[in-house]
Amino acid sequence: MKFWTQAFIIFAIVTLSLPAAQEPGAFTFPETLRGKRAAAYFAAFNTGSDDAMAAFLKENLGTEALKQATVDERLARYRGIKKEARSLTPEKLLRDTGDEAGYLVRSGQGELLEFTFRFEKGGEARLAAIMGAPIDPESAAELSGPPLSREEVLARVRAALDERSRSDQFSGVVLVAQGDQVLIHEARGLASREFAAANLTATRFNLGSINKLFTRVAIGQLAEQGKISLEDTIGKFLPAYPNREAAARVTVRQLLDMTSGIGDFFGKRYEDTPKDRIRTLEDYLQLFASEPLLFPPGSQRRYSNGGYIVLGLIVAKASGQDYFAYVHDHVYAPAGMAATAHFEADVPVENVASGYTRNWDEADHDKEPRRSNIYTRPARGSSAGGGYATAMDLFKFAVALRAGKLLGPLGKEWFAGPQAYAGGAPGINAELDMDPLPGWTVVVMGNYDPPAASSLAQKIGAMLRRLR
Repeated sequence: MKFWTQAFIIFAIVTLSLPAAQEPGAFTFPETLRGKRAAAYFAAFNTGSDDAMAAFLKENLGTEALKQATVDERLARYRGIKKEARSLTPEKLLRDTGDEAGYLVRSGQGELLEFTFRFEKGGEARLAAIMGAPIDPESAAELSGPPLSREEVLARVRAALDERSRSDQFSGVVLVAQGDQVLIHEARGLASREFAAANLTATRFNLGSINKLFTRVAIGQLAEQGKISLEDTIGKFLPAYPNREAAARVTVRQLLDMTSGIGDFFGKRYEDTPKDRIRTLEDYLQLFASEPLLFPPGSQRRYSNGGYIVLGLIVAKASGQDYFAYVHDHVYAPAGMAATAHFEADVPVENVASGYTRNWDEADHDKEPRRSNIYTRPARGSSAGGGYATAMDLFKFAVALRAGKLLGPLGKEWFAGPQAYAGGAPGINAELDMDPLPGWTVVVMGNYDPPAASSLAQKIGAMLRRLR
């Protein structure tokens, strides 16, 4: 799994079930109610049985959980994650604070993951949320260190930024904030290697798939206004959609959750299409919409850039505005994101970083020269990704979202817990991490290949979780 094309984030609410017996020498969970609940989750996951997981969820889901997602939706997510991870084997307890416990876990593919369990207040210690995300060994080691003061954390963040910049592992901007207070906002590296122009805190970077977050907010706004129902099908808004089965069966909710069966627009058609001809959402639609569904809608979860192109077209149809105009007027402007837009690649714009890539499929990737990514990206981004923003604008978005300026009840439902959004492609990598409980926001944006920005964001997040 390439984490820069799919954010591996799990949201579930479960309660206690008897854990499976462990093999001799296996990891031992704490002999507490919290430890038993974590053990129960991994045991249920590893059965590989839809029936077992469904029974587990039906028995234990609470009222708040049902507001976030149905059992069927959770099962679709489970199938997708199970297909990618195969199994989950806990290796180490990273922390246990009472309200939260973190575990280092290895997937059946050999990938390291960090799982965080958050518990409801009260004596039953019921699980409020479970979040899982890939983590590199360096960040995993960082999690295991002793507690740190805020000053120590910030010093370590700056040291990591300096070291990665010196070794040419990172070029971009880092922003770290607590609540509304920005504590670090610094740039490193070059926005243009051709002209030796330095990155500035005001430099705009390609967001990759982070634009999907703005599309989700736009859909939520229109749903709260009654212009869209999450159960509406594609055909209601796009009656001429080429795949008639998809038009009749796929819902807005399934598009949002990537359980629609619609695939990607990347592939041979994309590669064979001159990139200057990809400027509108309709241009993207022609790259995938006539293809058959990958699976029956709602039965699995698979990352879908194509689904978010369709969502962008639904935003335009339901609002009566061009998609790009809608997100400008109703997402960027209310949040104060004055520097954010979908720029066309052949129109000169100030303060925009060029992207630099290496051939990451080669064994000697690190020895490859950095090249411009101009031949890999379309002339204009889309509702699925490819817009531009500054780190400060992403922070402003996080603040506006927390303050309820962009969404009403759906905002509280969709963005209640920790959120991690990453985007990446050749010469493009950005990450926005928001955790409303301690109030931390981390933005890392860069113009090198993944995981240059995402791995730094992981390391910073690991440092923040060591705060005493």
